[in-house]
Amino acid sequence: MQKSVRYNEGHALYLAFLARKEGTKRGFLSKKAAEASRWHEKWFALYQNVLFYFEGEQSGRPAGMYLLEGCSCERTPAPPRTSAGPAGARDALDKQYYFTVLFGHEGQKPLELRCEEEQAGKEWMEAIHQASYADILIEREVLMQKYIHLVQIVETEKIAANQLRHQLEDQDTEIERLKSEIVALNKTKERMRPYHSHQEDEDPDIKKIKKVQSFMRGWLCRRKWKTIVQDYICSPHAESMRKRNQIVFTMVEAETEYVHQLYILVNGFLRPLRMAASSKKPPISHDDVSSIFLNSETIMFLHEIFHQGLKARLANWPTLVLADLFDILLPMLNIYQEFVRNHQYSLQVLANCKQNRDFDKLLKQYETNPACEGRMLETFLTYPMFQIPRYIITLHELLAHTPHEHVERKSLEFAKSKLEELSRVMHDEVSDTENIRKNLAIERMIVEGCDILLDTSQTFIRQGSLIQVPSVERGKLSKVRLGSLSLKKEGERQCFLFTKHFLICTRSSGGKLHLLKTGGVLSLIQCTLIEEPDASDDDSKGSGHMFGHLDFKIVVEPPDASPFTVVLLAPSRQEKAAWMSDISQCVDNIRCNGLMTIVFEENSKVTVPHMIKSDARLHKDDTDICFSKTLNSCKVPQIRYASVERLLERLTDLRFLSIDFLNTFLHTYRIFTTASVVLAKLSDIYKRPFTSIPVRSLELFFATSPNNRSEHMVDGKSPHLCRKFSSPPPLAVSRTSSPVRARKLSLTSSLNARIGALDLTTSSCSSSPTTHSPTASPPPHTAAVLESAPADRAGDSTELSPCRSPSTPRHLRYRPPGGQAADGSHCSVSPASAFAIATAAAGHGSPPGFNNTERTCDKEFIIRRTATNRVLNVLRHWVSKHAQDFELNNELKMNVLNLLEEVLRDPDLLPQERKATANILRALSQDDQDDIHLKLEDIIQMTDCPKAECFETLSAMELAEQITLLDHVVFRSIPYEEFLGQGWMKLDKNERTPYIMKTSQHFNEMSNLVASQIMNYADISSRANAIEKWVAVADICRCLHNYNGVLEITAALNRSAIYRLKKTWAKVSKQTKALMDKLQKTVSSEGRFKNLRETLKNCNPPAVPYLGMYLTDLAFIEEGTPNFTEEGLVNFSKMRMISHIIREIRQFQQTAYRIDQQPKVIQYLLDKALIIDEDTLYELSLKIEPRLPA
Repeated sequence: MQKSVRYNEGHALYLAFLARKEGTKRGFLSKKAAEASRWHEKWFALYQNVLFYFEGEQSGRPAGMYLLEGCSCERTPAPPRTSAGPAGARDALDKQYYFTVLFGHEGQKPLELRCEEEQAGKEWMEAIHQASYADILIEREVLMQKYIHLVQIVETEKIAANQLRHQLEDQDTEIERLKSEIVALNKTKERMRPYHSHQEDEDPDIKKIKKVQSFMRGWLCRRKWKTIVQDYICSPHAESMRKRNQIVFTMVEAETEYVHQLYILVNGFLRPLRMAASSKKPPISHDDVSSIFLNSETIMFLHEIFHQGLKARLANWPTLVLADLFDILLPMLNIYQEFVRNHQYSLQVLANCKQNRDFDKLLKQYETNPACEGRMLETFLTYPMFQIPRYIITLHELLAHTPHEHVERKSLEFAKSKLEELSRVMHDEVSDTENIRKNLAIERMIVEGCDILLDTSQTFIRQGSLIQVPSVERGKLSKVRLGSLSLKKEGERQCFLFTKHFLICTRSSGGKLHLLKTGGVLSLIQCTLIEEPDASDDDSKGSGHMFGHLDFKIVVEPPDASPFTVVLLAPSRQEKAAWMSDISQCVDNIRCNGLMTIVFEENSKVTVPHMIKSDARLHKDDTDICFSKTLNSCKVPQIRYASVERLLERLTDLRFLSIDFLNTFLHTYRIFTTASVVLAKLSDIYKRPFTSIPVRSLELFFATSPNNRSEHMVDGKSPHLCRKFSSPPPLAVSRTSSPVRARKLSLTSSLNARIGALDLTTSSCSSSPTTHSPTASPPPHTAAVLESAPADRAGDSTELSPCRSPSTPRHLRYRPPGGQAADGSHCSVSPASAFAIATAAAGHGSPPGFNNTERTCDKEFIIRRTATNRVLNVLRHWVSKHAQDFELNNELKMNVLNLLEEVLRDPDLLPQERKATANILRALSQDDQDDIHLKLEDIIQMTDCPKAECFETLSAMELAEQITLLDHVVFRSIPYEEFLGQGWMKLDKNERTPYIMKTSQHFNEMSNLVASQIMNYADISSRANAIEKWVAVADICRCLHNYNGVLEITAALNRSAIYRLKKTWAKVSKQTKALMDKLQKTVSSEGRFKNLRETLKNCNPPAVPYLGMYLTDLAFIEEGTPNFTEEGLVNFSKMRMISHIIREIRQFQQTAYRIDQQPKVIQYLLDKALIIDEDTLYELSLKIEPRLPA
């Protein structure tokens, strides 16, 4: 047996010679010996795939050789060195380069080598890698795999060919069989027609004719099918299917965004707050975290599953089946129900937690996360509230494009009905929590914070810019200072009105708000509102002429500080009237609630909350009313559905008046009733005030004495149940006293105190005959005298005299005159006493000698006064904020005038009631209440100048200011009635909503002007400069809060005729492009204009919002819910949501810009000759920059 491998030594020596002479790589390397880890320096030479090594460079015979095919080479770390030896030698050894050659077969030890330089080592490794033919082996393997694959394909094709061959053979057999059958049939046919002569072969012309006929039949058939296909493509069914698919695609995009929002809510807020609650010093408890984020994580998981299902359905397009996904979603709706019911409570818990500064600081840190995009936690908590209505609209649109015989029709209708049931509950919650979110947004804007806004019972009324006039001692205006003071810059204040407080702030350059150190937060319960300056006050008269009667005063009398006066200046008369109406409404609401509390709680057996609670009509559902589970500002359940009669009853209920209810009713009453019905109800309440309080409450009210109740509550036709117009006894009034012109509210002590603060030792007797019991005859009394005293003197007095209540107004003081006996048989309290009680509203117990009969008369008189105040309050609000109702309905105006004149003839009328009635009459009699506001027609008439400016000569500031002025004039001209009923979407929209259509037309014309101006330039540089100038105009409009103007310009720049000009856009600077991207992001319609909504929420009027955003909201509400239920009840929850949107629109309408009109600029902007139509614009764009060849 052969023990060793023989090889040709001569051939090996020849290869070694070639390696020494022509080797790929040659040089000295150190080779590790097999024993004792010793290294020997050898001279190596590499030739093809053989590595030779020699004892020296001059050696002719190789010491050894290695075959490198299939080997691998890798670097190895230097072996560890012993500490012995000089340091220089150790450093030299460490710098050497070590590498190892590994052979692919077993039994061969690796070859360990080293060299002196790293670069040489890398070259050796690369050369050895090339000699190992590794790349060639890999390529060979790949080719082998391809070969095997091709062989398999060939085998498969062979099998398929054999199968086809067998099929062809079978078909040939079948053809032969059919031929034989045809022959047999032909023979049978010939036998059946024995007399039919066999014709000769057909003529060639006949064959040609048949061929042409066959061709024509085929062509007609193909044409018919093409027509059928084209007809189907254009058919309503195909269009409906395309729209259905588009709805689904939009739904998937919206669901993707919603899942992302839930992901931010859970991972950006919920989970970090859970970790914070587990820390050593938790800023929030786990219970509060659970209350704020109830079911949020579960909702996120649910919609992630729903979203994945939607994406899976898209994979099967164009067959889209969605009903089963909604079948999965419907059983989980109870999660949403719990979230909805907890939503308002979660915002309340969040508001309470924000009072902890550590939590507030931590929350602001979370909100700065870039993923939040500047949105607050309240915004993310609100997103689930809008998701169910979005599903309802999507299902509504899907059903509109789904045939009745479609397999999904019933499932989609069932899902829509279930979602609508949940949506009815959510409508109330969204409306109720909007106020809390608004308060929290304002509180976040104030640098110092404002704890009163964290009170969830505060209701936001209005905001705007007013000018605060400086004042000195005793409320006298500093005229010297006014001459040098720039009121617009130094005195401008951002004011916010709530139901209980009035905030006055300054705005810093960064947009943040700062409360005034003195008088920044005014409690309305301590305020006196002076609408008109006193005619006898020379200084006030001078200020009225100085400011054009645009100023009004708020006198503040804090219990722990000296009184002071805040003088505010409105930008216009309409703005002043709006502020006065809202402030007086809040003040009267507090006064009315406090007054009724005192009157009803005079009887120790019943309190106002108990009286309201005992009235089931205020909280228990009935056939004509349905309540929500949430409470309004008066702690009474809000109305969800109700009949018109119950709504009118709530409007005139003397026990309370919700400001939100009054605004909602006056904004939307024309949907479900008429103005004449409302006025008739007010007139009835004025004449018969006791009908506005339920019988049970009146029984409790007059329950002091059984005799009194039998005396006053016998019959509805009793004189006490109607308004008495008998004259009271004359009052001894000082000559120095002037009519009370201030709406006084001085409820400085507890509202639950008893009446009787005044030491009315005597009272006057009515001269009118009244039927009464003989045993109820009171002792004779004398009249009290009303005396005027200076406010400063009254404020200096610290003693409480027996005849003065500590809560009596400072300018009123009572003193008993000489006793005069009264001869009347029935006793009643004088109007002076009633007025004192109404304004004092506090006391320290009942005085002696003030018996139950007198107290009952007092109550009856105060209820009449309260009814008068309620009627005047509603009329003042109606006339001041809804003047167009009377401008368009002269009959209504005359009826209101007659009612007010009847009120003035009431002898029991108090001075402030008489003044309020006169103010309403004066406001109603003014022919032009809008005289200071410009109208678009007036502007067009004033721009008749001979020469208009051109685009090059106008600055960006001039264009932006005049665009803003025009946009605001057009926007504020829209009456709020046009926002009701979606008139802008009807066929007769030009007749029903002319001003909305005019606004839309103005938007299109301004956008066309921008595009036309850019396309007028022939050269690229001029067009690029025009684009940069218009972008600068849009940015100035943004600074002026004219977001409608921003959208006009960006919409023009995004038109296809402008957007396709690639060469022109290449010349536009990067800064301009970045600025345009910023502007487009601000006014983007993404997420229901979420960025624009946040911007408008943080800006103060004047501003011009984009009208289309509000029209979309109104359409969303109108399409989602009907105006009336199936039982015929008014859907008042829907009215409340519509009213909130209209109030926001009117807030921006009422505040005008202080911009001077420039006729030449306006003439340029309104010149329709400069506008080019859309088709011509695109043709011009193609001419300027033709399409590139495909």
